[in-house]
Amino acid sequence: MTEEEQVDIKTPEYVSLQFSVAGLGSRAAALIIDQVVLFVLNALLVLGLFFLVESDLNYMFLATNFEMLLAITIILVFVLNGGYFLVLEFFWGGRTIGKRALGLRTIQDNGHRITLLSSFIRNLLRLIDSLPAGYLVGMLMIFFHPKHKRLGDLAAGTLVVHEKITQHKRKKKTSIEKIISARGLTKDDLIFDSWQLKALDQKGWQLLRTFCQRYEQLPLHEKHQLTNSVATILLPKVGLTFDKHRVTEMENTLFVLYLHVKDEWEYDL
Repeated sequence: MTEEEQVDIKTPEYVSLQFSVAGLGSRAAALIIDQVVLFVLNALLVLGLFFLVESDLNYMFLATNFEMLLAITIILVFVLNGGYFLVLEFFWGGRTIGKRALGLRTIQDNGHRITLLSSFIRNLLRLIDSLPAGYLVGMLMIFFHPKHKRLGDLAAGTLVVHEKITQHKRKKKTSIEKIISARGLTKDDLIFDSWQLKALDQKGWQLLRTFCQRYEQLPLHEKHQLTNSVATILLPKVGLTFDKHRVTEMENTLFVLYLHVKDEWEYDL
């Protein structure tokens, strides 16, 4: 199977998505980057605690305190290495530093964003995939599986895909991006907590994207009606209140929300 093999996914919302599955080469390269990052973080952690001990010679010679510090160091190293992939994949839309650098993303088999449970399962089984050394089990699974899945992906129901955001697409603004730019709107105009952005599921994203895509073609009165309807559905989901009589304010809020969530959902569509 080639690195760029396509896979078609039908989501529960009956939306057909096509993804380019990431093969062994790109996944191995991403993992190497992540391991380098982890090595640096581990080294900084150990060196930081070492200098903490060295800063107080009397403290260093107290065996009980030294043993406690050693135990704390071991726990922190364990948490760092165990939590690195889990935390980044969940809070960074299925990406780690290595995956982001290589343009990869972990998603669920149904095309949805990875959940905390899925991330936990796939990273718990990373221990088995890394056996006996150098991720041999995981690499063999990725190489031979038709969708390049390791054991963790099979158990969690996840898939690693290429993101296809080309330079041409980045340079060419869409109609809604031109409207947003003309209004001088940016992400900084409205700050969302992570829970607010995660409250917008696939159906919510499809509704928001459709609103933004259709906005320019609608006559004024239909724009107002559509804005009112979409705001009524989506804004309460992200914990925002609004005044139905302030249509422009509702539009701007929806447009800024679009700016915040589009990078998390617009992958390889």
